[in-house]
Amino acid sequence: MAAKKATKSKRKPPEMPPVTPSAELAVVLGSTKQMKRTEVTSKLWQYIKKNKLQDDKNRRNINADDALKKVFGGKKVVNMFEMTKLVNKHLKQD
Repeated sequence: MAAKKATKSKRKPPEMPPVTPSAELAVVLGSTKQMKRTEVTSKLWQYIKKNKLQDDKNRRNINADDALKKVFGGKKVVNMFEMTKLVNKHLKQD
């Protein structure tokens, strides 16, 4: 008798509702329309990399330009973990 192969079920992540960025965050993202949280994160990192805002010595730190300072509450340097917390304040779930 052949042993049955265990099949892994593909777990789907829960569907996240779209979020609306604040006016300050929309300047950075380039859009005021509703989008998924993952899309917000992706666009934010595109902005950071395009403008070379990641610190050269400590890659976990983000050096804010004028637009990001408004999102980061006036802070010049923010680490990645703090950045997530600060960006969440600028997202509104509908």
